[in-house]
Amino acid sequence: MSELRELYQQVILDHNKTPRNFGKLECANREQEGYNPLCGDHLHVYLQVDDDGVIEDIRFEGSGCAISKASASLMTDAVKGRSSEEAEAAFSSFQALVTSDVDSPVDEGQVGKLAVFAGVREFPMRIKCATLAWHTMRAALDQQTVPSTTE
Repeated sequence: MSELRELYQQVILDHNKTPRNFGKLECANREQEGYNPLCGDHLHVYLQVDDDGVIEDIRFEGSGCAISKASASLMTDAVKGRSSEEAEAAFSSFQALVTSDVDSPVDEGQVGKLAVFAGVREFPMRIKCATLAWHTMRAALDQQTVPSTTE
């Protein structure tokens, strides 16, 4: 199990150091700001959504802890090219993953690479770091006008 935990930590550190889809998306037609007041994580999610509700492109920018940035990076990979409904389902699966009981088995077939965040369950204060990007993406899809927050 320690080898698996080490692998998960490496994935999080890699996505923190070299986040995927990082930077402003100039052609975005939906965007949202997200903020975690407890630890200072702050990000902006940009989406380009077509007329059928498919996320053609997604990017983010901002600063935060390793878990927050890695979660945003992996989220962009997970929802790019998917419909709004599929992105909502991915949000629900991720939320269930990080908020489930520590001893609950992880269905890697359902969450894929996002399984690396199962360890967050052991640190309840870090759940907000892991979910900030997801809540922000969801708010952008819903075209909410108020910045997304973890509080």
